[in-house]
Amino acid sequence: MRTEEDHVSDELNPAVPDSATAEGPETESEEPIKQRKNGLYPGVSDELSENMKSGWADTELRDLEPIPQAAETARRRAALSARFPGERLVIPAGNLKTRSNDTEYPFRASVEYAYLTGNQTEDGVLVLEPTAGGHQETIYLLPRSDRESGEFWLSGQGELWVGRRHSLTESEALYGIRAADVRELADALREATGPVRVVRGYDAGIEAALTDKVTAERDEELRVFLSEARLIKDEFEIGELQKAVDSTVRGFEDVVKVLDKAEATSERYIEGTFFLRARVEGNDVGYGSICAAGPHACTLHWVRNDGPVRSGDLLLLDAGVETHTLYTADVTRTLPINGTYSEIQKKIYDAVYEAQEAGIAAVRPGAKFRDFHDASQHVLAEKLVEWGLVEGPVERVLELGLQRRWTLHGTGHMLGMDVHDCAAARTETYVDGTLEPGMVLTVEPGLYFQADDLTVPEEYRGIGVRIEDDILVTEDGNRNLSAGLPRRSDEVEAWMATLKG
Repeated sequence: MRTEEDHVSDELNPAVPDSATAEGPETESEEPIKQRKNGLYPGVSDELSENMKSGWADTELRDLEPIPQAAETARRRAALSARFPGERLVIPAGNLKTRSNDTEYPFRASVEYAYLTGNQTEDGVLVLEPTAGGHQETIYLLPRSDRESGEFWLSGQGELWVGRRHSLTESEALYGIRAADVRELADALREATGPVRVVRGYDAGIEAALTDKVTAERDEELRVFLSEARLIKDEFEIGELQKAVDSTVRGFEDVVKVLDKAEATSERYIEGTFFLRARVEGNDVGYGSICAAGPHACTLHWVRNDGPVRSGDLLLLDAGVETHTLYTADVTRTLPINGTYSEIQKKIYDAVYEAQEAGIAAVRPGAKFRDFHDASQHVLAEKLVEWGLVEGPVERVLELGLQRRWTLHGTGHMLGMDVHDCAAARTETYVDGTLEPGMVLTVEPGLYFQADDLTVPEEYRGIGVRIEDDILVTEDGNRNLSAGLPRRSDEVEAWMATLKG
Protein backbone atom coordinates (compact mmCIF):
# COMPACT_ATOMS: atom_id res chain seq x y z
CA MET A 1 0.00 0.00 0.00
CA ARG A 2 1.11 3.58 -0.49
CA THR A 3 2.77 4.99 2.58
CA GLU A 4 3.34 8.45 1.24
CA GLU A 5 0.69 11.06 0.49
CA ASP A 6 -0.78 10.66 -2.97
CA HIS A 7 0.83 12.83 -5.58
CA VAL A 8 -1.34 15.73 -6.64
CA SER A 9 -3.00 15.85 -10.01
CA ASP A 10 -2.15 18.40 -12.63
CA GLU A 11 -4.55 20.80 -11.02
CA LEU A 12 -6.18 19.58 -7.81
CA ASN A 13 -5.84 16.83 -5.25
CA PRO A 14 -7.98 15.77 -2.30
CA ALA A 15 -4.75 15.46 -0.28
CA VAL A 16 -6.18 12.80 1.99
CA PRO A 17 -3.57 11.00 4.11
CA ASP A 18 -3.52 7.20 4.10
CA SER A 19 -5.20 6.96 7.49
CA ALA A 20 -8.16 8.92 6.21
CA THR A 21 -8.28 7.12 2.88
CA ALA A 22 -8.45 3.77 4.65
CA GLU A 23 -11.54 4.90 6.50
CA GLY A 24 -13.28 5.87 3.28
CA PRO A 25 -14.63 9.26 2.16
CA GLU A 26 -16.43 11.76 4.34
CA THR A 27 -14.68 10.83 7.60
CA GLU A 28 -13.81 13.26 10.36
CA SER A 29 -10.09 12.88 9.62
CA GLU A 30 -10.47 13.69 5.92
CA GLU A 31 -8.86 16.96 4.99
CA PRO A 32 -10.72 19.35 2.73
CA ILE A 33 -9.71 19.50 -0.88
CA LYS A 34 -6.86 21.91 -1.26
CA GLN A 35 -5.50 23.62 -4.33
CA ARG A 36 -2.26 22.50 -5.81
CA LYS A 37 0.38 25.17 -5.41
CA ASN A 38 0.38 27.23 -8.61
CA GLY A 39 -2.74 25.45 -9.83
CA LEU A 40 -5.01 27.46 -12.11
CA TYR A 41 -8.30 26.76 -10.31
CA PRO A 42 -9.04 28.26 -6.87
CA GLY A 43 -11.13 25.32 -5.69
CA VAL A 44 -14.11 23.07 -6.41
CA SER A 45 -17.60 24.47 -6.09
CA ASP A 46 -20.34 22.43 -4.43
CA GLU A 47 -22.22 22.48 -7.71
CA LEU A 48 -19.27 21.05 -9.68
CA SER A 49 -18.63 18.45 -6.99
CA GLU A 50 -22.22 17.22 -7.17
CA ASN A 51 -22.22 17.35 -10.95
CA MET A 52 -19.18 15.07 -11.14
CA LYS A 53 -20.81 12.39 -8.97
CA SER A 54 -23.51 11.43 -11.44
CA GLY A 55 -24.21 10.86 -15.12
CA TRP A 56 -21.64 8.10 -15.68
CA ALA A 57 -22.37 4.85 -17.53
CA ASP A 58 -21.86 1.46 -15.91
CA THR A 59 -18.46 0.28 -17.15
CA GLU A 60 -18.09 -2.88 -15.07
CA LEU A 61 -16.48 -5.61 -17.19
CA ARG A 62 -18.38 -8.88 -17.10
CA ASP A 63 -17.70 -12.40 -18.41
CA LEU A 64 -13.94 -11.91 -18.06
CA GLU A 65 -11.73 -14.91 -18.80
CA PRO A 66 -8.90 -15.83 -16.41
CA ILE A 67 -5.42 -14.68 -17.41
CA PRO A 68 -3.53 -17.28 -19.52
CA GLN A 69 -1.21 -18.29 -16.67
CA ALA A 70 -3.94 -18.62 -14.02
CA ALA A 71 -3.50 -22.39 -13.72
CA GLU A 72 0.26 -21.99 -13.33
CA THR A 73 0.01 -19.26 -10.70
CA ALA A 74 -2.45 -21.41 -8.74
CA ARG A 75 0.04 -24.30 -8.74
CA ARG A 76 2.80 -21.97 -7.58
CA ARG A 77 0.69 -20.72 -4.66
CA ALA A 78 -0.16 -24.31 -3.74
CA ALA A 79 3.55 -25.16 -3.57
CA LEU A 80 4.16 -22.09 -1.41
CA SER A 81 1.31 -23.07 0.90
CA ALA A 82 2.69 -26.58 1.30
CA ARG A 83 6.14 -25.26 2.16
CA PHE A 84 4.97 -22.97 5.00
CA PRO A 85 1.93 -24.60 6.66
CA GLY A 86 0.30 -22.72 9.51
CA GLU A 87 2.02 -19.42 8.69
CA ARG A 88 0.66 -16.16 7.32
CA LEU A 89 2.55 -15.23 4.12
CA VAL A 90 2.59 -11.68 2.80
CA ILE A 91 3.93 -10.88 -0.68
CA PRO A 92 3.65 -7.22 -1.80
CA ALA A 93 3.78 -5.88 -5.35
CA GLY A 94 5.44 -2.62 -4.33
CA ASN A 95 4.57 1.05 -4.64
CA LEU A 96 5.13 3.78 -7.17
CA LYS A 97 8.51 5.50 -6.89
CA THR A 98 8.97 9.20 -7.49
CA ARG A 99 11.17 10.12 -10.42
CA SER A 100 11.05 13.87 -9.95
CA ASN A 101 8.66 16.14 -8.04
CA ASP A 102 5.24 14.69 -8.90
CA THR A 103 6.18 12.26 -11.67
CA GLU A 104 6.77 8.57 -11.08
CA TYR A 105 8.84 5.87 -12.69
CA PRO A 106 6.82 3.33 -14.69
CA PHE A 107 5.69 0.72 -12.18
CA ARG A 108 6.97 -2.86 -12.32
CA ALA A 109 5.55 -5.31 -9.81
CA SER A 110 7.89 -7.36 -7.66
CA VAL A 111 8.85 -10.62 -9.33
CA GLU A 112 7.66 -12.66 -6.33
CA TYR A 113 4.20 -11.08 -6.47
CA ALA A 114 3.81 -11.27 -10.25
CA TYR A 115 5.04 -14.88 -10.28
CA LEU A 116 2.38 -15.92 -7.78
CA THR A 117 -0.55 -13.86 -9.07
CA GLY A 118 -0.03 -12.63 -12.63
CA ASN A 119 -1.18 -9.21 -11.41
CA GLN A 120 1.06 -6.21 -12.04
CA THR A 121 -0.63 -3.24 -10.36
CA GLU A 122 0.99 -1.04 -7.76
CA ASP A 123 0.11 -1.38 -4.08
CA GLY A 124 -1.19 -4.94 -4.48
CA VAL A 125 -0.45 -7.51 -1.77
CA LEU A 126 -0.97 -11.27 -1.85
CA VAL A 127 -1.76 -12.74 1.56
CA LEU A 128 -2.00 -16.43 2.37
CA GLU A 129 -3.90 -16.86 5.64
CA PRO A 130 -3.31 -20.23 7.36
CA THR A 131 -6.29 -22.57 7.65
CA ALA A 132 -6.75 -26.13 8.87
CA GLY A 133 -6.35 -27.42 5.32
CA GLY A 134 -3.70 -25.06 3.99
CA HIS A 135 -4.22 -21.37 3.28
CA GLN A 136 -6.95 -18.92 2.31
CA GLU A 137 -5.60 -16.79 -0.56
CA THR A 138 -6.53 -13.12 -0.89
CA ILE A 139 -5.18 -10.54 -3.28
CA TYR A 140 -5.46 -7.07 -1.77
CA LEU A 141 -5.81 -4.32 -4.37
CA LEU A 142 -6.90 -0.75 -4.73
CA PRO A 143 -10.51 -0.81 -5.92
CA ARG A 144 -11.73 1.43 -8.72
CA SER A 145 -11.45 5.16 -8.09
CA ASP A 146 -14.26 6.36 -5.84
CA ARG A 147 -16.72 8.68 -7.56
CA GLU A 148 -18.58 9.79 -4.46
CA SER A 149 -15.46 11.35 -2.91
CA GLY A 150 -14.21 12.78 -6.20
CA GLU A 151 -11.04 10.71 -6.10
CA PHE A 152 -11.54 9.58 -9.70
CA TRP A 153 -11.02 13.08 -11.06
CA LEU A 154 -9.23 14.99 -8.29
CA SER A 155 -6.49 12.58 -7.25
CA GLY A 156 -3.29 12.43 -9.25
CA GLN A 157 -3.75 8.64 -9.25
CA GLY A 158 -7.44 8.84 -10.08
CA GLU A 159 -9.08 7.17 -13.03
CA LEU A 160 -9.31 10.26 -15.22
CA TRP A 161 -5.61 10.99 -14.70
CA VAL A 162 -3.87 7.63 -15.01
CA GLY A 163 -6.55 5.25 -16.26
CA ARG A 164 -9.10 2.80 -14.99
CA ARG A 165 -8.27 0.16 -12.38
CA HIS A 166 -10.04 -3.17 -12.36
CA SER A 167 -12.80 -3.53 -9.81
CA LEU A 168 -12.30 -6.14 -7.11
CA THR A 169 -14.94 -8.34 -8.76
CA GLU A 170 -13.15 -8.10 -12.09
CA SER A 171 -9.84 -8.95 -10.43
CA GLU A 172 -11.30 -12.08 -8.85
CA ALA A 173 -12.38 -13.26 -12.31
CA LEU A 174 -9.01 -12.49 -13.89
CA TYR A 175 -6.68 -13.93 -11.27
CA GLY A 176 -8.80 -16.65 -9.67
CA ILE A 177 -8.15 -15.27 -6.18
CA ARG A 178 -10.48 -13.66 -3.66
CA ALA A 179 -9.95 -9.87 -3.85
CA ALA A 180 -10.24 -7.27 -1.09
CA ASP A 181 -9.50 -3.58 -0.53
CA VAL A 182 -5.79 -3.09 0.21
CA ARG A 183 -6.52 0.06 2.22
CA GLU A 184 -7.90 -2.17 4.98
CA LEU A 185 -4.91 -4.50 5.05
CA ALA A 186 -2.37 -2.67 7.22
CA ASP A 187 -4.78 -2.43 10.16
CA ALA A 188 -5.70 -6.10 9.78
CA LEU A 189 -2.03 -7.12 9.77
CA ARG A 190 -1.36 -5.12 12.94
CA GLU A 191 -4.00 -7.21 14.70
CA ALA A 192 -2.78 -10.51 13.24
CA THR A 193 -1.52 -13.26 15.51
CA GLY A 194 0.62 -16.30 14.83
CA PRO A 195 3.74 -16.70 12.69
CA VAL A 196 4.10 -14.31 9.74
CA ARG A 197 6.56 -14.01 6.89
CA VAL A 198 6.83 -11.10 4.44
CA VAL A 199 8.85 -10.49 1.29
CA ARG A 200 10.81 -7.40 2.24
CA GLY A 201 11.97 -4.40 0.27
CA TYR A 202 8.83 -3.53 -1.68
CA ASP A 203 6.26 -1.96 0.64
CA ALA A 204 7.39 -0.01 3.69
CA GLY A 205 3.82 0.45 4.96
CA ILE A 206 3.12 -3.28 5.02
CA GLU A 207 6.46 -3.99 6.65
CA ALA A 208 5.76 -1.36 9.34
CA ALA A 209 2.45 -3.06 10.14
CA LEU A 210 4.32 -6.34 10.69
CA THR A 211 7.41 -4.95 12.41
CA ASP A 212 6.85 -6.80 15.71
CA LYS A 213 5.74 -10.05 14.05
CA VAL A 214 8.52 -10.98 11.62
CA THR A 215 12.24 -11.72 11.69
CA ALA A 216 14.83 -11.15 9.00
CA GLU A 217 15.90 -14.78 9.05
CA ARG A 218 12.39 -16.17 8.54
CA ASP A 219 11.62 -13.62 5.83
CA GLU A 220 14.80 -14.54 4.00
CA GLU A 221 13.70 -18.18 3.98
CA LEU A 222 10.53 -17.11 2.17
CA ARG A 223 12.51 -15.07 -0.36
CA VAL A 224 14.93 -17.93 -0.99
CA PHE A 225 12.10 -20.42 -1.52
CA LEU A 226 10.41 -18.18 -4.08
CA SER A 227 13.72 -17.66 -5.88
CA GLU A 228 14.46 -21.38 -6.05
CA ALA A 229 10.91 -22.11 -7.21
CA ARG A 230 11.76 -20.24 -10.41
CA LEU A 231 14.85 -22.32 -11.23
CA ILE A 232 12.80 -24.70 -13.38
CA LYS A 233 10.43 -23.01 -15.81
CA ASP A 234 7.01 -24.43 -16.66
CA GLU A 235 5.67 -24.57 -20.21
CA PHE A 236 4.01 -21.17 -19.94
CA GLU A 237 7.28 -19.57 -18.85
CA ILE A 238 9.27 -21.24 -21.62
CA GLY A 239 6.75 -19.95 -24.13
CA GLU A 240 7.04 -16.42 -22.77
CA LEU A 241 10.83 -16.56 -22.87
CA GLN A 242 10.69 -17.69 -26.49
CA LYS A 243 8.37 -14.76 -27.28
CA ALA A 244 10.85 -12.40 -25.62
CA VAL A 245 13.73 -13.85 -27.61
CA ASP A 246 11.83 -13.74 -30.91
CA SER A 247 11.04 -10.05 -30.40
CA THR A 248 14.66 -9.45 -29.46
CA VAL A 249 15.83 -11.04 -32.71
CA ARG A 250 13.61 -8.61 -34.60
CA GLY A 251 15.01 -5.76 -32.51
CA PHE A 252 18.57 -6.69 -33.52
CA GLU A 253 17.47 -6.76 -37.16
CA ASP A 254 15.99 -3.28 -36.71
CA VAL A 255 19.32 -2.00 -35.40
CA VAL A 256 21.36 -3.40 -38.29
CA LYS A 257 19.05 -1.68 -40.77
CA VAL A 258 19.70 1.77 -39.25
CA LEU A 259 23.42 1.62 -38.49
CA ASP A 260 23.98 4.40 -41.03
CA LYS A 261 21.69 6.66 -39.02
CA ALA A 262 23.49 5.69 -35.82
CA GLU A 263 26.78 6.69 -37.43
CA ALA A 264 25.26 10.09 -38.14
CA THR A 265 24.12 10.49 -34.52
CA SER A 266 25.28 8.26 -31.65
CA GLU A 267 24.77 5.01 -29.76
CA ARG A 268 21.46 6.44 -28.58
CA TYR A 269 19.98 5.89 -32.02
CA ILE A 270 20.66 2.20 -31.52
CA GLU A 271 19.17 2.28 -28.04
CA GLY A 272 16.05 4.05 -29.26
CA THR A 273 15.63 1.72 -32.21
CA PHE A 274 15.70 -1.38 -30.05
CA PHE A 275 13.45 0.24 -27.44
CA LEU A 276 10.80 0.87 -30.08
CA ARG A 277 10.61 -2.87 -30.81
CA ALA A 278 10.46 -3.64 -27.08
CA ARG A 279 7.57 -1.26 -26.49
CA VAL A 280 5.62 -2.28 -29.60
CA GLU A 281 5.86 -6.03 -29.00
CA GLY A 282 6.41 -6.22 -25.25
CA ASN A 283 6.22 -4.35 -21.98
CA ASP A 284 9.68 -2.79 -21.96
CA VAL A 285 13.33 -3.68 -22.22
CA GLY A 286 14.29 -6.25 -19.60
CA TYR A 287 17.31 -4.17 -18.53
CA GLY A 288 19.21 -1.11 -19.73
CA SER A 289 20.33 -1.83 -23.28
CA ILE A 290 24.10 -1.95 -23.76
CA CYS A 291 24.79 -0.27 -27.13
CA ALA A 292 28.57 -0.13 -26.93
CA ALA A 293 30.47 0.96 -30.04
CA GLY A 294 34.24 0.94 -30.39
CA PRO A 295 36.18 0.87 -27.10
CA HIS A 296 32.93 1.20 -25.13
CA ALA A 297 32.48 -2.52 -25.81
CA CYS A 298 35.19 -3.10 -23.20
CA THR A 299 32.93 -1.61 -20.49
CA LEU A 300 30.75 -4.54 -19.49
CA HIS A 301 27.63 -2.59 -18.58
CA TRP A 302 27.94 0.44 -20.83
CA VAL A 303 24.44 1.93 -20.70
CA ARG A 304 25.22 5.62 -21.16
CA ASN A 305 24.98 5.00 -24.89
CA ASP A 306 26.13 8.50 -25.76
CA GLY A 307 29.24 7.69 -27.77
CA PRO A 308 29.98 7.81 -31.49
CA VAL A 309 29.29 4.96 -33.89
CA ARG A 310 32.12 4.68 -36.41
CA SER A 311 32.61 2.56 -39.50
CA GLY A 312 35.41 0.10 -38.92
CA ASP A 313 34.61 -0.33 -35.21
CA LEU A 314 32.60 -3.08 -33.56
CA LEU A 315 29.19 -2.66 -31.96
CA LEU A 316 28.51 -4.80 -28.89
CA LEU A 317 24.74 -4.88 -28.54
CA ASP A 318 23.47 -6.57 -25.36
CA ALA A 319 19.69 -6.17 -25.14
CA GLY A 320 16.48 -8.01 -24.40
CA VAL A 321 12.75 -7.46 -24.84
CA GLU A 322 10.57 -8.00 -21.78
CA THR A 323 7.14 -9.52 -22.47
CA HIS A 324 3.86 -8.23 -21.08
CA THR A 325 4.12 -10.99 -18.47
CA LEU A 326 7.60 -9.72 -17.43
CA TYR A 327 9.82 -12.46 -18.88
CA THR A 328 12.96 -11.11 -20.50
CA ALA A 329 15.42 -12.18 -23.14
CA ASP A 330 19.15 -11.46 -22.76
CA VAL A 331 21.08 -11.65 -26.03
CA THR A 332 24.41 -10.20 -27.17
CA ARG A 333 25.95 -9.91 -30.59
CA THR A 334 29.16 -8.08 -31.50
CA LEU A 335 28.74 -6.69 -35.00
CA PRO A 336 31.09 -4.97 -37.46
CA ILE A 337 29.51 -1.56 -37.99
CA ASN A 338 30.53 -1.51 -41.67
CA GLY A 339 29.41 -5.11 -42.13
CA THR A 340 32.84 -6.78 -42.32
CA TYR A 341 35.19 -7.83 -39.53
CA SER A 342 38.80 -6.73 -39.83
CA GLU A 343 41.45 -9.42 -39.52
CA ILE A 344 42.14 -8.76 -35.83
CA GLN A 345 38.44 -8.33 -35.02
CA LYS A 346 37.67 -11.66 -36.68
CA LYS A 347 40.51 -13.36 -34.82
CA ILE A 348 39.14 -12.26 -31.45
CA TYR A 349 35.50 -12.83 -32.43
CA ASP A 350 36.17 -16.36 -33.65
CA ALA A 351 37.94 -17.18 -30.39
CA VAL A 352 34.90 -16.07 -28.40
CA TYR A 353 32.63 -18.02 -30.75
CA GLU A 354 34.70 -21.15 -30.18
CA ALA A 355 34.48 -20.62 -26.43
CA GLN A 356 30.71 -20.19 -26.64
CA GLU A 357 30.37 -23.35 -28.70
CA ALA A 358 32.22 -25.27 -25.99
CA GLY A 359 30.03 -23.72 -23.30
CA ILE A 360 26.74 -24.49 -25.06
CA ALA A 361 27.85 -28.08 -25.66
CA ALA A 362 28.31 -28.49 -21.89
CA VAL A 363 24.68 -27.53 -21.12
CA ARG A 364 22.71 -30.72 -20.55
CA PRO A 365 20.68 -32.35 -17.76
CA GLY A 366 22.85 -33.85 -15.06
CA ALA A 367 25.79 -31.55 -15.78
CA LYS A 368 27.03 -29.22 -13.09
CA PHE A 369 25.97 -25.62 -13.50
CA ARG A 370 29.63 -24.59 -13.54
CA ASP A 371 30.52 -26.93 -16.42
CA PHE A 372 29.60 -24.53 -19.22
CA HIS A 373 31.58 -21.75 -17.57
CA ASP A 374 34.63 -23.97 -17.15
CA ALA A 375 34.43 -25.18 -20.76
CA SER A 376 34.27 -21.64 -22.14
CA GLN A 377 37.02 -20.33 -19.90
CA HIS A 378 39.32 -23.18 -20.92
CA VAL A 379 39.04 -22.20 -24.59
CA LEU A 380 39.64 -18.53 -23.84
CA ALA A 381 42.68 -19.34 -21.72
CA GLU A 382 44.05 -21.49 -24.56
CA LYS A 383 43.69 -18.60 -26.98
CA LEU A 384 45.40 -16.13 -24.65
CA VAL A 385 48.33 -18.50 -24.21
CA GLU A 386 48.46 -19.19 -27.96
CA TRP A 387 48.58 -15.46 -28.69
CA GLY A 388 51.40 -14.96 -26.20
CA LEU A 389 49.38 -12.63 -23.96
CA VAL A 390 49.83 -14.78 -20.86
CA GLU A 391 52.34 -17.46 -19.95
CA GLY A 392 51.05 -21.06 -19.90
CA PRO A 393 50.38 -23.78 -19.36
CA VAL A 394 46.62 -23.34 -19.63
CA GLU A 395 45.98 -25.20 -16.34
CA ARG A 396 48.20 -22.69 -14.52
CA VAL A 397 46.34 -19.77 -16.10
CA LEU A 398 42.98 -21.16 -15.02
CA GLU A 399 44.17 -22.08 -11.53
CA LEU A 400 45.41 -18.55 -10.92
CA GLY A 401 42.53 -16.92 -12.82
CA LEU A 402 44.97 -14.96 -15.00
CA GLN A 403 42.58 -15.02 -17.96
CA ARG A 404 40.21 -12.81 -16.01
CA ARG A 405 42.19 -9.69 -16.91
CA TRP A 406 40.59 -10.02 -20.35
CA THR A 407 37.49 -12.16 -19.70
CA LEU A 408 36.34 -10.39 -16.52
CA HIS A 409 32.91 -11.94 -15.92
CA GLY A 410 31.22 -15.29 -15.40
CA THR A 411 29.97 -17.09 -18.48
CA GLY A 412 26.25 -17.04 -17.73
CA HIS A 413 23.34 -16.92 -15.33
CA MET A 414 19.76 -18.06 -14.89
CA LEU A 415 17.15 -16.16 -16.91
CA GLY A 416 13.45 -15.51 -16.36
CA MET A 417 11.38 -12.70 -14.87
CA ASP A 418 14.64 -11.13 -13.74
CA VAL A 419 17.48 -10.88 -16.22
CA HIS A 420 19.63 -12.38 -13.44
CA ASP A 421 16.87 -14.68 -12.26
CA CYS A 422 16.77 -16.75 -9.07
CA ALA A 423 19.50 -14.58 -7.55
CA ALA A 424 18.45 -15.32 -3.95
CA ALA A 425 18.65 -19.10 -4.41
CA ARG A 426 21.08 -20.99 -2.21
CA THR A 427 24.53 -21.49 -3.72
CA GLU A 428 24.20 -25.26 -3.43
CA THR A 429 21.08 -25.24 -5.61
CA TYR A 430 22.31 -22.67 -8.13
CA VAL A 431 26.01 -22.16 -8.85
CA ASP A 432 27.01 -25.43 -7.17
CA GLY A 433 23.90 -27.22 -8.36
CA THR A 434 23.04 -29.54 -11.23
CA LEU A 435 21.25 -28.61 -14.45
CA GLU A 436 17.72 -29.96 -14.89
CA PRO A 437 15.26 -29.87 -17.79
CA GLY A 438 13.31 -26.61 -17.76
CA MET A 439 16.18 -24.44 -16.59
CA VAL A 440 16.98 -21.46 -18.83
CA LEU A 441 20.39 -19.81 -18.69
CA THR A 442 22.66 -17.59 -20.74
CA VAL A 443 25.99 -18.65 -22.21
CA GLU A 444 28.02 -15.49 -22.83
CA PRO A 445 31.81 -15.66 -22.93
CA GLY A 446 33.73 -12.52 -23.83
CA LEU A 447 37.18 -11.04 -24.40
CA TYR A 448 37.85 -7.38 -23.64
CA PHE A 449 41.08 -5.58 -24.39
CA GLN A 450 40.95 -2.18 -22.74
CA ALA A 451 42.14 0.81 -24.76
CA ASP A 452 44.79 1.57 -22.13
CA ASP A 453 46.04 -2.00 -21.63
CA LEU A 454 49.78 -1.85 -22.33
CA THR A 455 50.21 -5.62 -21.82
CA VAL A 456 48.69 -6.42 -25.21
CA PRO A 457 49.72 -5.39 -28.74
CA GLU A 458 48.26 -2.08 -29.86
CA GLU A 459 46.06 -3.71 -32.48
CA TYR A 460 44.11 -5.52 -29.74
CA ARG A 461 43.40 -2.40 -27.69
CA GLY A 462 39.84 -1.11 -27.65
CA ILE A 463 38.33 -4.33 -28.98
CA GLY A 464 35.62 -6.00 -26.91
CA VAL A 465 33.63 -9.06 -28.03
CA ARG A 466 30.79 -10.91 -26.31
CA ILE A 467 28.40 -13.46 -27.80
CA GLU A 468 25.39 -14.40 -25.68
CA ASP A 469 22.50 -16.79 -26.23
CA ASP A 470 19.57 -17.99 -24.12
CA ILE A 471 19.72 -21.76 -23.65
CA LEU A 472 16.92 -24.07 -22.46
CA VAL A 473 17.96 -27.31 -20.79
CA THR A 474 15.96 -30.13 -22.40
CA GLU A 475 15.50 -33.79 -21.54
CA ASP A 476 18.28 -34.82 -23.91
CA GLY A 477 20.52 -31.76 -24.10
CA ASN A 478 19.66 -28.14 -24.81
CA ARG A 479 17.86 -25.82 -27.20
CA ASN A 480 19.15 -22.40 -28.20
CA LEU A 481 16.12 -20.12 -27.90
CA SER A 482 18.01 -17.34 -29.71
CA ALA A 483 19.23 -19.44 -32.64
CA GLY A 484 17.36 -17.06 -34.94
CA LEU A 485 20.37 -14.73 -34.77
CA PRO A 486 23.54 -15.89 -36.56
CA ARG A 487 26.66 -16.35 -34.46
CA ARG A 488 29.51 -17.49 -36.71
CA SER A 489 31.47 -14.53 -38.11
CA ASP A 490 30.85 -15.32 -41.79
CA GLU A 491 27.14 -15.85 -41.10
CA VAL A 492 26.95 -12.55 -39.25
CA GLU A 493 28.48 -10.72 -42.21
CA ALA A 494 26.09 -12.38 -44.68
CA TRP A 495 23.10 -11.62 -42.43
CA MET A 496 24.07 -7.97 -42.13
CA ALA A 497 24.58 -7.65 -45.86
CA THR A 498 21.09 -9.02 -46.50
CA LEU A 499 19.49 -6.64 -44.01
CA LYS A 500 21.33 -3.64 -45.39
CA GLY A 501 20.13 -4.56 -48.87
